[in-house]
Amino acid sequence: MDLEMVMQELEALGKERTKKIYESNGAHEPLFGVATGQMKPIFRKTKINQPLAEQLYATGNYDAMYFAGIIADPKGMTAADYDRWIDGAYFYMISDYVVAVTLAEADIAQEVADKWIASGEELKMSAGWSCYCWLLGNRKDEEFSESKLANMLEMVKDTIHDSPERTKYAMNNFVYTVGVSYVKLHDQAMQTAKEIGPVEVNRDKKKSSVLIASERIQKAVDKGDIGFKRKHVRC
Repeated sequence: MDLEMVMQELEALGKERTKKIYESNGAHEPLFGVATGQMKPIFRKTKINQPLAEQLYATGNYDAMYFAGIIADPKGMTAADYDRWIDGAYFYMISDYVVAVTLAEADIAQEVADKWIASGEELKMSAGWSCYCWLLGNRKDEEFSESKLANMLEMVKDTIHDSPERTKYAMNNFVYTVGVSYVKLHDQAMQTAKEIGPVEVNRDKKKSSVLIASERIQKAVDKGDIGFKRKHVRC
């Protein structure tokens, strides 16, 4: 399949209702409004295809950009490629659920995510913290430095309330994910969550959200989910 064929198939799957949901979260034209689960039949035709993924991502069409993440070859992308993708991510559903997810399957994931976290730019920081969430929920604990993650928890504790809105959300999720998926630091993550307390995140045109990581971690404890790992990052 080529770019034109994929775009035609995506357009045919678009629904006005889904489009409005995406727009309410920050997406803008061009987009079709394709439910992500509807993309699987197209993936069966394209398989992993990095050149096509690059073409789709460059369209700026939200649905095409999302599908680009599905068919990308994460290990075949360089740090410069990921930087280009994050520069093109204009709202959090692309930065955190396309770029960060794709990066989480790459060997250079931590290196790139660390750079983004240090960037001071809202969506880069959000993608960096989100990437660690995807990594921690999928990779073995031995692949991480315990002292590094402990220092990252300290960084969250010290800076979360003064961070950009979307970054706050990703940082809070990082504390929760460490508490659930990285057993050695469960206690520190829970303590960090309690010290942070409620985190208010303001959202455009919507009511602000109040995030409480300690309650989410406790729910995971109650359900026996501590140590959870998923088999795959991408669907």
